[in-house]
Amino acid sequence: MRIEKVINNNIITAKDSKNVELVAMGRGIGFGKRAGDEIADEAVEKIFRLENMDNTEHFKELLASLPLEHIRLSNDIITYAKESLGLLLGQNVYLTLTDHISFVINKHKEGMDFSNILYDEVRLFYPVEYSVGRYALELIEERTGCRLQEDEAASIALHLVNGELNSAMGTTFIMIKMMREMMEIIERHISIPEGRMYPKDRLISDLKQLANRLVSEEPLSGWEDDLLYHFVKENYEQEYQIINGVSEYIKKEYHCSMTEEEKIYLALNIKRMKDLYTC
Repeated sequence: MRIEKVINNNIITAKDSKNVELVAMGRGIGFGKRAGDEIADEAVEKIFRLENMDNTEHFKELLASLPLEHIRLSNDIITYAKESLGLLLGQNVYLTLTDHISFVINKHKEGMDFSNILYDEVRLFYPVEYSVGRYALELIEERTGCRLQEDEAASIALHLVNGELNSAMGTTFIMIKMMREMMEIIERHISIPEGRMYPKDRLISDLKQLANRLVSEEPLSGWEDDLLYHFVKENYEQEYQIINGVSEYIKKEYHCSMTEEEKIYLALNIKRMKDLYTC
């Protein structure tokens, strides 16, 4: 590997055989080196390929300004999420999570910790990503001695969700808030017998897909099966009215429109869910 530019003692830039820019990390990899020098493969700990990253210059500046240990922490957390739990994450998560982890560690050392107002929602809607956040807290404490508060597991999870959806943090906040409010409306209109639990997993999965579609404004074709449409409206009137109320709320609060197909699909799932907990 031939150096294009030395960013600092531990970070250099280079280009691969296809002339795609990359950033290589390794302790002392850039020490005493200049552009044009060769780097031995064994000196490289991690390679970041920048072709799919939105802000490559920001990423290089970030790496230049952060302690190597913070960069390693972020990389190891992302590797765990991808390899152990199978999360599909975009390249930008290396930028956003690395920046976030370094920031919260530094603030913690200054006596500042932060709460997450969506802590409960993240645990409910994104349990896999939250489990990575819990793993990250243990890893950070092991490597740095800093024990961050539990809310931070949810904050790290949110960065992973952004990486999966390729969305901005503000968009993810809106989506989770929307899911919470849709679930609250549905639960208000379902009479659950005392001591019984209803199966939330299917509903959570449905609401995640719906909220993602609505917030991203991804187009979806309208409902075409008139027979099923009329059957559901006539035979599952209560379930359809619940979802119609959700649709009206979303339209008023978020200016998003559910399709008839989405309403029918959710109504059927609510009927199925109610049947399960009343058995």
